[in-house]
Amino acid sequence: MTETTAPVDVTQLRAEVQAKYRAVAADPTAAYHFHTGRAHARRLGYPPSPLDQLPEAACEAFAGVANPFHWDHPQPGDRVVDLGSGSGMDSFLAALWARPHGQVIGVDMTPEMLERSRRLADELGLGNVEFRQGVIEELPIEDGWADLVISNGVINLCPDKVGVYREVHRVLAPGGRIRIADICLERPVPERALKDIDLWSG
Repeated sequence: MTETTAPVDVTQLRAEVQAKYRAVAADPTAAYHFHTGRAHARRLGYPPSPLDQLPEAACEAFAGVANPFHWDHPQPGDRVVDLGSGSGMDSFLAALWARPHGQVIGVDMTPEMLERSRRLADELGLGNVEFRQGVIEELPIEDGWADLVISNGVINLCPDKVGVYREVHRVLAPGGRIRIADICLERPVPERALKDIDLWSG
């Protein structure tokens, strides 16, 4: 599937997703149709450490759907890519685990989330994490760079899921790992639902 064969207008879908997460970046504690914050991360099984090393500002806009670090987490020296890094909490945790020589690149398409995550990285003194603007179907990362790719509740928002995984394969080094937390369906989605952009973004 490509942008031209997607069941919804990809440009419109991205604009709606950006609008939603622009609001979260501006006001993380407002009421949304999804949970946010440190308490939400704890409910999802995030380990107390290094979560407790992050200040509230680094956690309050977290809006993941599960814990991508359930099976394992970055090791010292790992190079990590965070797909749809949002406000940066998963990237910050990965950066703490990967220290002192590992690196983390978060990729997000929403400028307000990028501004927030970059500011927080500076405040936290995490020099081994950076955030790049882009979409996860076209990652701004060189071939074979990553030891680990993580993502949390983002791939379900992309019509071209095969394209996303193709990019993951491209940026992973031989023997690299992928840890994805996301929403999965066990039954086919009706055609009319596939074409309902509100269901994609909501």
